Amino acid sequence: MVMMAGLLFMTVLVIVPFLFASVRYVVLRSGRPAWLCRRLAARSPRSGVGLGATVTEELHAFMNANKRVQIEQRQEELVLRDDVHGGAPPRTGIDLEAGTAVIRRRG
Repeated sequence: MVMMAGLLFMTVLVIVPFLFASVRYVVLRSGRPAWLCRRLAARSPRSGVGLGATVTEELHAFMNANKRVQIEQRQEELVLRDDVHGGAPPRTGIDLEAGTAVIRRRG
C-alpha cells in the first residue's frame, strides 16, 4: 500500500506536469489548434521555466544537495547586475540627465 502511495505521489508531482508541458510545447510549435495556441501564447511567461521543470528540479534538489547549490547559484545570477565587459572601450553610452545617446562605430 505504501508503494502504491509513493507511485501515485511521483505521478502527480512529476509525470502530470511533464505531460502538460509537453502538450503545451507541441501546440505552441505546431500552431494547431489555433485557438489553443493563442490562449497558451497569451498566458505563457516571457522568461523562466515552467511548472513541470520547477517540480522536477525541486525533486532532484531534494535527493541531491549539489542540485540545490546549482538552483541557488542560478537565482543569485538573476539578481546580479550585468555590467559592460571590463577592459573593452565602450561603444555605447546613454546619459539620462542630458538626454543623449552615443554610439561609436568600430575601427
